[in-house]
Amino acid sequence: MIPMSDDNRQQRHKKSMQKQKEAVDASIAAADREQGVVVLLTGNGKGKTSSGFGMVMRALGYQQQVGVVQFIKGVQLSGEELLLRERFPEVAFYQMGTGFTWDTQDRESDRQAAETTWAFAQTLLADPSVDLVLLDELTYMIAYNYLDEDAVLAAIAQRPQTQSVIVTGRGGGRKLQELADTVSEVKELKHAFNNGIKARKGVDV
Repeated sequence: MIPMSDDNRQQRHKKSMQKQKEAVDASIAAADREQGVVVLLTGNGKGKTSSGFGMVMRALGYQQQVGVVQFIKGVQLSGEELLLRERFPEVAFYQMGTGFTWDTQDRESDRQAAETTWAFAQTLLADPSVDLVLLDELTYMIAYNYLDEDAVLAAIAQRPQTQSVIVTGRGGGRKLQELADTVSEVKELKHAFNNGIKARKGVDV
């Protein structure tokens, strides 16, 4: 077999990249609608909330109006909460504040807290001045029947046209996946916690 010269290798690489660029450019040209999107970040792996807050930071970089609603979390401080409250006080930020359901062990109390939290979320979903809404761990509220699934999906579907919504949490159900424009599943291959390593500030919380 005759070895390929550097010049031939470069030509093949250039041809391959040109073909790839043409495909990417065609896809960009075909995406001509301007509207907000619904992004569902699900799966059993670590990183769903982190990804959601990454988009929050991205939106803030463009001086967009952002709202964050956290279901389940709120007992233990997180780095995201500290950052938003101290550096971005203009962000509408609300936490259910009850912690995990296995901590409270009180279904009715959790259900009432979920309803109160959802009422705040609805104000954001109805506000055309809000560009991005993060509904962190909302899927659990649907799975546990703390919130009415159809009412939740309707509020998201009927939001202002230019508003984007990020929903995080395991599962979420078929209807939510069908409503979402983008669905990403985070798969766990390994997790430090399972090997006895404590959660780290800046990484896990």
